[in-house]
Amino acid sequence: MTIPFPPPGYVEASLKRVRVFFGGQWIVDTKVAKLGWEHPNYPQYFFPLSEVPEKYLEKSSEDTYDVVVDSKRAAQAAIVFKGGPFSGLLRIVFGKMDAWFEEEEQIFIHPKDPYKRVEVLPSSRHIRVEVDGVEVANTKRARLLFETGLPVRSYIPKTDTRLDILEPSSLTTQCPYKGVASYYNVKLPSGQTRDDIVWWYRTPLLECSEIRGHVAFYDEKVDVWVDGVKVERPKTHFA
Repeated sequence: MTIPFPPPGYVEASLKRVRVFFGGQWIVDTKVAKLGWEHPNYPQYFFPLSEVPEKYLEKSSEDTYDVVVDSKRAAQAAIVFKGGPFSGLLRIVFGKMDAWFEEEEQIFIHPKDPYKRVEVLPSSRHIRVEVDGVEVANTKRARLLFETGLPVRSYIPKTDTRLDILEPSSLTTQCPYKGVASYYNVKLPSGQTRDDIVWWYRTPLLECSEIRGHVAFYDEKVDVWVDGVKVERPKTHFA
């Protein structure tokens, strides 16, 4: 199936006020940001050069700048495009800044893709999950999360899982659509541990609030049965 992402090089105007916070200062505060796709997976924000004060930019190479506020520096955090579809625009590396906001809402990882849909639906399908032959979840009360371009994820009530073999992990990740995820390791009766193959959202973002208190497994790394039929493991970069 061809995923209907915009092609690389596509640019469109954003209607949102976008602000970038770094070193205690708003280094960008603009209503004329652009969404651009350097690759088809997700968009990034690009800014006209006039929207980023020169006092925060220190040239580090032909096309890159350090972002500097007082003694705080983000090396090669700004890229200026001199040709192609992004010509005349500047992109700030998202992860090198302290915080990004659309209007009054903080965003994480990258801007949300206006052409991507995330939907959560309650399901009565019978879902079983095994890790190395050990059943770790069994439910008919899952919440199925459908996200464009990704496998369907089954979020299972914690009370329908083997909480006795789930051990909290120190790993956390962020998703622009769901929020901050915490992880569990699975400690098997054999003594073996499968690290970070279960995750959950303590306080998911509003659009995915239905998955609160539920856990999901990497289907790429566990065995899953749906209504008695074993599901083929999806092939993704998480495998």
